[in-house]
Amino acid sequence: MSSNQYVYVMQRLSKAWPGGKEVLKNISLSFLPGAKIGVLGLNGAGKSTLFSIILGETTPDSGVVALERGAKIGFLPQESAPTGGESVIELV
Repeated sequence: MSSNQYVYVMQRLSKAWPGGKEVLKNISLSFLPGAKIGVLGLNGAGKSTLFSIILGETTPDSGVVALERGAKIGFLPQESAPTGGESVIELV
């Protein structure tokens, strides 16, 4: 990790799906402790793929991904919905 104490670093990351559709190309991101992020973009721009890689669910084709030892990532999927009458805050 860098001396800036980033808890998550992604460097020069790329991902293409079968058939050659490139969704992410040469992406670099760094997050400081306590960061809260959101990603905006058009349908098919790679937002879900990006988060899937950050969460470790998808492997990039190239690039470096590093999570500081002991760091945790929290994620609230957009499909989350109260099921038992709880509020959104209770769900979170």
